[in-house]
Amino acid sequence: MGAYQIGVYQALAEAGCEPTWISGVSIGAINSAIIAGNGPEKRLQNLEVFWSTVSGRKIWAYTPEGDIFRDFRNQTSSLMTLLFGQPGFFQPRSPSPWLQPPGAQGATSYYDSGTLKDTLEKLIDFDLLNDGRKRLSVGAVNVWTGNFVYFDTEKQRIGPEHIMASGALPPALPAVKIEGEYYWDGGIVSNTPLQYLLEQDEHQSSLVFQVDLFSARGTLPRQMSDVLTRHKEIMYSSRTRQNTDAFARAHNMKMRLADALKRVPPEALKPGEKEFLAECSNAAVVNIVHLIYQHKNYEGHARDYEFSGTSMREHWDSGYEDTLRTLRHPEWLERSAITRGVTVHDLHREDPT
Repeated sequence: MGAYQIGVYQALAEAGCEPTWISGVSIGAINSAIIAGNGPEKRLQNLEVFWSTVSGRKIWAYTPEGDIFRDFRNQTSSLMTLLFGQPGFFQPRSPSPWLQPPGAQGATSYYDSGTLKDTLEKLIDFDLLNDGRKRLSVGAVNVWTGNFVYFDTEKQRIGPEHIMASGALPPALPAVKIEGEYYWDGGIVSNTPLQYLLEQDEHQSSLVFQVDLFSARGTLPRQMSDVLTRHKEIMYSSRTRQNTDAFARAHNMKMRLADALKRVPPEALKPGEKEFLAECSNAAVVNIVHLIYQHKNYEGHARDYEFSGTSMREHWDSGYEDTLRTLRHPEWLERSAITRGVTVHDLHREDPT
């Protein structure tokens, strides 16, 4: 599913819309690191290498037309992932973690992700990634404390272990040890880095492309397979609206307080209130272009570990087409002059006519 994000990046790159800050969680962390850790001429090339590697296993020589055949092919592909892992990504443990003693290296995950480290080191220039040209931040969860943390190139040097930690989804993949602490996939707490961005410099206006792989909105389940699918959508959706609504409420309260303080005589202002007024006068404007992958009827609840090359290419193309449709829409450019705290543009799903 993460190939959808690459389609978005490809369309932005072709339009000359180059990000200065790239952030991701889980598979988004891997995609972000490959983009930040390569020069412009090698980014799409190495993204293609990564996705061709992890989705390179051939499932069927030919898939007939029709949802029923695609559904069966996808189920077969998901089963192959469960049994054999994915090349360049993870491999099943032998013996099973259930048969290993507590505390053993392989006792806490079904798969070994050591091959992912090799893949990342081949495809990412970590000196370039950390040289400050682009900011990279990836989210993970501290296993001991349960706290969400961000590894950020503005605050520390990021290596392959930080990227692997952001994508270490339990119980499939093992926790990653970094400086004596253990980390799991940030997606088990939050699947979006948006809140981290909004909590940073309040004086820097931003144009944000938020790319989600699961939609919070859906339909009422009618059978057990629908229940499993909808449960996963709700669990892994990014809560973009919740984050932006909270940011907007805080921003509006600050603006109201600033408006009230402006009516107070300057000599009556308390220490810090003049500075607060100055801060509010320079408040940032954040415009968020929201892109959400819309799943197909035949994808099912196992689509997050279905790695067939056909599905990967479909996701990539969907991200590319959705972004082109958004960039052609005049409304998001017109709204960029809005002066309230945050505006969300969800345009690619609208009828272009």
